[in-house]
Amino acid sequence: MATLAALFERERTGAGKQIDVSMVATATRFMAPRIVPFLGSGDPPTRSGGTDSVIAIYQVFETADFPITLGLGNDAIWQRFWEAVDQPAYGKQAGFETNAKRRQARATIVAAIAKILATQRREHWLALFARHRIPAGPINSIDQLVDDPPLRAAGMFFAGQGAVGRVPQVGLGIAFDGASAVYRTPPPALGQDTERILAERLSMSATCIAGLIDAEIV
Repeated sequence: MATLAALFERERTGAGKQIDVSMVATATRFMAPRIVPFLGSGDPPTRSGGTDSVIAIYQVFETADFPITLGLGNDAIWQRFWEAVDQPAYGKQAGFETNAKRRQARATIVAAIAKILATQRREHWLALFARHRIPAGPINSIDQLVDDPPLRAAGMFFAGQGAVGRVPQVGLGIAFDGASAVYRTPPPALGQDTERILAERLSMSATCIAGLIDAEIV
């Protein structure tokens, strides 16, 4: 972001910028959603595994096989969820009318949802929730991730022929004008391009390069 901003400023004014990006400051900035409430209230947050969202309910649940994320982000989704699981009366009972009230009853609600979701496999719930427009998604292990049909269709995982065999690769996930980056060469073996770079970039003679190799410098 800083580089893009500097390039844009250069195009606009002709002046360059010196950029200093702190890893610690950057990581701190990503914690703003937790830091700002603390600065405002003085109450330090504690580890919660993501179960203390201001939205009730927005967290991970276990199913009969694999975990899923579930987000009941507003009153309409809340009602759709309970209709989807064939328990509409539960969602309409007193004390659950608003997000604020559901936050107060979070523990009770989470226990009820967890009991329901544990009765069926993940794919059952994801298909059901998709039909009822309820935000939910899988939490994949690595082996499940690399078998994800949309990612495979997008060419996210591929392999290139390296010096000693095929080398697995992962794409960038970036497309320009509908096309992703084109694979060109596999990762080089150690020292594979040393002689070429010395000759082409530093204009070293073959004799000089041979001397560096004999001296085990390169």
